[in-house]
Amino acid sequence: MREQTTSTQCAADGQMNRKNQKQIIKKMTVEQKIRAALDLYYSARELKAAGLRAMHPGMSKEEIDKKVREAFLYART
Repeated sequence: MREQTTSTQCAADGQMNRKNQKQIIKKMTVEQKIRAALDLYYSARELKAAGLRAMHPGMSKEEIDKKVREAFLYART
């Protein structure tokens, strides 16, 4: 039988993950940090585009691209 996860356990896990992330980031080179930031940025753009395609299946690729650019240019959701 599976144990239930409490909010206290989730908070503790989150704190442990953040601690581990900080240790990993400290060991990264500047180049690795920049690459990671760029990867996150482009992943966020891809997710935004996927969300727009799901919400507006008839929208053209050009219109999706425009909406993604606008969302990131003006930091809108």
